[in-house]
Amino acid sequence: MEDSVVNNVVNGCCHVNLKEKNLGLVLKGPEDRKLALEEVPVREPKDHEVLIRMKNVGICGSDVHYVTHGRIGHFVVEADMILGHEGAGIIAQVGKNVKGLKVGDKVAVEPGVPCRSCEHCIEGNYNLCPDVAFCATPPYDGDLRVYFTYDAKMCYKLPAHVSLEEGALLEPLAVGVHACSRAGVGIGDRVLITGAGPIGCMAVVVAKAAGASEIIVTDISASRLEFIKSLGATNTINVVGRTGEDVAEQVKILMDGNHPNKSIECSGAESGLHTCVMATRPGGTIVVVGMGAPVQKIALAHATIAEQSILGSFRYGPTDYARALNLVASGAVKVKPLVTHRFKLEESEKAFELAKTGGEGVVKIMIEV
Repeated sequence: MEDSVVNNVVNGCCHVNLKEKNLGLVLKGPEDRKLALEEVPVREPKDHEVLIRMKNVGICGSDVHYVTHGRIGHFVVEADMILGHEGAGIIAQVGKNVKGLKVGDKVAVEPGVPCRSCEHCIEGNYNLCPDVAFCATPPYDGDLRVYFTYDAKMCYKLPAHVSLEEGALLEPLAVGVHACSRAGVGIGDRVLITGAGPIGCMAVVVAKAAGASEIIVTDISASRLEFIKSLGATNTINVVGRTGEDVAEQVKILMDGNHPNKSIECSGAESGLHTCVMATRPGGTIVVVGMGAPVQKIALAHATIAEQSILGSFRYGPTDYARALNLVASGAVKVKPLVTHRFKLEESEKAFELAKTGGEGVVKIMIEV
């Protein structure tokens, strides 16, 4: 059963099954960048921590980027690193000061522990904390392993009817929640989303739940565009071989002569950002989520004359994870359809090969630990 714990429970403490190896998926670095399933230490939880028997971990584009390139921006893999940051599991042990969680609880893991003392944390923007310890971001290990010790305050108890797979999907959903919040998406808004990958999909379901009246999505994959219609996109545009100006004109036609007042860039492609600038109405808002090239050219004069607001959106902040959980628990959004492929932990290399090559029909790959 999903919410059964394989170990013995004694006095509220779930002891580690010593016969169960604590296998973790390790990216060997910095030169090899090979994947290896290795036995890693199990760390005893401190007073404020919990030990989690991980059950589901999704593969993110950032994981693939580290495997392929060994870095993302100034985050560079300089030593062996355990991958994974989209995770959920079952509490196996709790520290003595932990409140609100007990052995056997299903939890989703928010994968960044902020310092809680810098000006950003104090202001309530802990996603901007310069000292956040974020899973699978050098130099910190991730949660793609059998047992994972973590800060209890960053764990969210899942209701009985919310599955562990849905719990793992709260991470990309929280990215969509934060992006739509930054854009101020609300009832009646006309929204353009560039990029139909997992984050674009999450932006669609959140925008729909927020009351957007029209949602147009662009991408270069016909299968992803077809899939995203099932999530609530009202129209899609295949942008292969098309200019930003051309796409912007089609967006206007599909919106009955109107421009989107909110645009969310999720592709990381310079062309996607250019399309947002050309398509968004004067006075509208553009939120940039996709992590593309460090320097990109945009039609700045156009954006200036149109008084467009261009905002960054990085991960998620306080309340975003809780809001993501509420959306799933209430049934306002459905995230399980995004999982198109599932692999066992022992099949992790195969899973990452598929994630690297992509292909028709691939949206979200989930590893069952």
